[in-house]
Amino acid sequence: MNKPSGFKFYYFKTLTSTNDEAKRLAKKGLDKIVVIAGKQTKGRGRFNREWASGLGGLYMTIVLKEENLDKVRYLTLIASLAVAKTIEKLTKLNALVKWPNDVLINNKKICGILTETISDNKNYALVGIGLNINQKNFNRHISNKAVSLKIITTKNHNIKKISKIIIDNFNSLYTYYKNKNYKKIIGIWKNCSHTLGKRVKVKTLSEVFVGEAVDVDKNCNLILRLDNGKLKKIVEGDIFTV
Repeated sequence: MNKPSGFKFYYFKTLTSTNDEAKRLAKKGLDKIVVIAGKQTKGRGRFNREWASGLGGLYMTIVLKEENLDKVRYLTLIASLAVAKTIEKLTKLNALVKWPNDVLINNKKICGILTETISDNKNYALVGIGLNINQKNFNRHISNKAVSLKIITTKNHNIKKISKIIIDNFNSLYTYYKNKNYKKIIGIWKNCSHTLGKRVKVKTLSEVFVGEAVDVDKNCNLILRLDNGKLKKIVEGDIFTV
C-alpha cells in the first residue's frame, strides 16, 4: 500500500462495490484512501443503475473527509477531468467530459463517476470511478454506447499504473477545491466539455427538456436554453445529444 499524492491504496480481488467498502473504511475514520477492486459483483451507477464490473476494468473509490458536503458535486467534475487527462497523457486520445459524470471517447462512454456522501459524526465524500480499460467487448445492450481503451488501442494497459496517474491528477485538481477556487474547476471542465454548445435532450426524474447546453453554473448545474429562448437550470438528469 503505497502513497502517491498522500493517498493510501487498498486493493481487493472482488468486492460488491468499491463504494460499499469505502463506506466501511470511512466509518473507521480513515481519510485520503483509495479502494480498488479487480471486479465488482454489484457495481452501480447513478440512480442505482447496474454498472458492468467484470475483470479488465478499473473500479475504485476515493474517500475524503470533508468539513461540509455542500460542494461535493465539484468532486465529480474533478474525477472526470482526472480520468480524461490520464487517458490523454497515456494514449493521446481526445477524452471529453459529459455532464454530469461521464468521460467519452468518440462519443462513447469509457468512464462513469458516482459520488456519494456519509454524515456520521464526520462528513465523508466517496468518489467512485469506473473506467473501462482492458475489456475486449461488451454485451449487446451497451456495445453501441460503451468503449474501452483496449478496444480503441488494440492493446492491454496497466490498470494499477493508470489508477495512480488518475489519483495524481485528481490530487492536483483537488488543491483548487480545498482552496475554494471553484471557478477554476468549472473553467477547466468547460475546456474539456463534450456537452456545452450541443443541442441535447435532458431526461430528469419527472420531465424531459430539449435545448442547447449553454453553461454550467457555480453550483455545477447545467444551463439549457430552451427552444422558446428561456434558460432552464438542470440539477440532475440524463443527457442525450439530438
